[in-house]
Amino acid sequence: MFDPTTFVGFHTWLSLIAIVAGFPVTLGLLHGHTRPGWTGVFLSTAFATSATGFGFPFNGVLPSHVVGAIHLVFVVIAGFALYGRRLEGGWRRAYAITAVLSFYLLIFVLVAQLFGKVPALHALAPTQSEPPFGIAQGIVLVVFALLTWKAARGFVATPHRVA
Repeated sequence: MFDPTTFVGFHTWLSLIAIVAGFPVTLGLLHGHTRPGWTGVFLSTAFATSATGFGFPFNGVLPSHVVGAIHLVFVVIAGFALYGRRLEGGWRRAYAITAVLSFYLLIFVLVAQLFGKVPALHALAPTQSEPPFGIAQGIVLVVFALLTWKAARGFVATPHRVA
């Protein structure tokens, strides 16, 4: 799973790098500024994570494809707002919202993967329809709803600063 020379490993590493980069990006947004280096890493690896997710064999549209497609839309909007529109006007808020929502979807999938692959978590929720899984995802949802709200308000209220 973690061997970067396999497709699964490559996809996993992209995801983990995007998640690590998502923390300083989100923290920057909460403090009213971008983190250019981290943001470039975050947006590129987040995009690549979802894009490579469509490379796995499948029959029909799965929930993972829907999440991946939504994630790609968020990443593209965030990238366009930042690089294409230079955070002008409403694009500033659009960037803050879509960047944090993109990070949320990465964490959402991480939690699902952890419950599917870590034996102790899998034992708590083998079908991912049990309360422990729902509680974990509910906590993640509430945390990211608050982060998105704070980023949207804080990033818009402060002048653009590059850290």
